[in-house]
Amino acid sequence: MAMATSSIPTTGFKNAGLGTSFASGENYGMLVKSVSSQARVPSRPTRAQPMMKNVNEGKGLFAPLVMVTRDIVGKKRFNQLRGKAIALHSQVITEFCKSIGADAKQRQGLIRLAKKNGEKLGFLA
Repeated sequence: MAMATSSIPTTGFKNAGLGTSFASGENYGMLVKSVSSQARVPSRPTRAQPMMKNVNEGKGLFAPLVMVTRDIVGKKRFNQLRGKAIALHSQVITEFCKSIGADAKQRQGLIRLAKKNGEKLGFLA
């Protein structure tokens, strides 16, 4: 098994190898310069931050109506109303699933389907 070794250039240091110059701090500045110029952190490509934007914004039959309503009532109030509407719709789906005897997995599937349809129609624009 081969051991990886690293070396720090010792040019300009007094008593290199004895350790006395580091203990007294007389060449600390040179040590910092030599180490920082050789110790490089490999640069990784940065990931793009995820965008929390609807890909169907402006698309769909009801998108223009939704966008005009959002501009009229304001974004904060509109999002509150949208949240309440989504919650009510989820409750309706839940009650429907209870009445027909559907299990939780089927209910979740119906809620996901409702979201996809809402995006396609433009309700989530």
